[in-house]
Amino acid sequence: MTLEAVLSRIDAEMPQSLERLFELLRIPSISTDPAYKKNCDAAADWLVADLQSLGIAAEKRPTPGHPMVVGHADGPGPHLLFYGHYDVQPVDPLSLWTNDPFDPKIEETPKGRVIRGRGTADDKGQLMTFIEACRAWKAEYGSLPCKITFFFEGEEESGSPSLVPFMEENADELRADLALICDTAMFESRTPAIVTMLRGMLQEELTLTGPDKDLHSGYYGGIAINPIRVLSRVIASLHDDHGRVTIPGFYNAVKNLSEEMRLGWEQLGFDHGQFLKDADLSHPAGEQDRTPLEMTWSRPTCEVNGIWGGYTGAGFKTVLPSVAHAKISFRLVGDQDPHAIRESFRKMATDMLPPDCTLDFEGHGANKACMIDAEDPRFEQARQALTDEWQVPAAYIGGGGSIPIAGHFQDILDTTPLLIGFGKDDDALHSPNEKYDLESFHKGTRSWARILAAFT
Repeated sequence: MTLEAVLSRIDAEMPQSLERLFELLRIPSISTDPAYKKNCDAAADWLVADLQSLGIAAEKRPTPGHPMVVGHADGPGPHLLFYGHYDVQPVDPLSLWTNDPFDPKIEETPKGRVIRGRGTADDKGQLMTFIEACRAWKAEYGSLPCKITFFFEGEEESGSPSLVPFMEENADELRADLALICDTAMFESRTPAIVTMLRGMLQEELTLTGPDKDLHSGYYGGIAINPIRVLSRVIASLHDDHGRVTIPGFYNAVKNLSEEMRLGWEQLGFDHGQFLKDADLSHPAGEQDRTPLEMTWSRPTCEVNGIWGGYTGAGFKTVLPSVAHAKISFRLVGDQDPHAIRESFRKMATDMLPPDCTLDFEGHGANKACMIDAEDPRFEQARQALTDEWQVPAAYIGGGGSIPIAGHFQDILDTTPLLIGFGKDDDALHSPNEKYDLESFHKGTRSWARILAAFT
């Protein structure tokens, strides 16, 4: 078996690969909207049929929500589990799309050719890079170089409510030597990367109640408590003047970056000035004693995602509101315990209440951070394969976001996740006019072929 033959086949059959991707992209598999349930089923059926066309034993598995797709292929190398998701985000507002989001097209842009459409980068395009790499191996040699389990879900964009129960019930079947996840991006759109840390997530919704009804501000202003003012004081107290979070015990399990990791990140040459400029900003606003990449990847955060109360319509309505609301999220790192932080946050906020006020909390998620040990030699094999394909030294990086499935692979399956993706910073994930670079799809497919060869 030679890798070059597989790579040549990928190049020659790229038009057919794109047509298969377009077929999948045309299915509006929006998992959050019950009106698209049949479409999610159709996407799962499409993937089952496509895997079966490669001789892979695949089937659609029912869940209380959208189905899972599971497939198995024998091979001589290590046992790999490849994960992706076939569901996509809603397309609203539709008026901002330049074309039908479920009628994918290849467009010429100043930065090169892109595939435009919902799900191109998140996650159908990324998912298909791996399937197409496997297709080329099968077509060239009749078999795959590794034993592979394919695992696709249809609820990633709606919180994955069926995922953990399914994994727990089928842990023996899904457990593997390494779990591959293709739902990440390249560093600054130019450097292939392996993500070795992901931040966890804690979400809290607050409702602060004062009077039993909205009050006339002329009659009650000054003598009555204003819930918005109280909630604003609670929110303002969450950070000190240097950007540090003030919740008691918040930093207890946060470790400093190792010198080796710090040096590696410095060598990436991250231009935080341009990063902020792209959002019409100029100055880092987080912990002032940390580098910009530390703030983004390895430090925890507390952010207000929404605050509302009283009258917000046109004109003016001079009332003291009865209630005020806020949504606050925390990105967590290291060994931070989301449940302990939730308890400490709630106590701190409640202790600040003046008389005549009550505070109710609703939690919306609590996931720990994911720290990945890259000592497995296959990490370096994958890094070298990426370097060979992109002709740019691949890097180990952190991830500012949260991908709970990576932690589930560790906790439920005792399987190390390997996160490699080929997205770009301007892919407009979850936004109108989502795209995936044609280069990302082509070279991403070639990258997976190289990685599979490196693992044999």
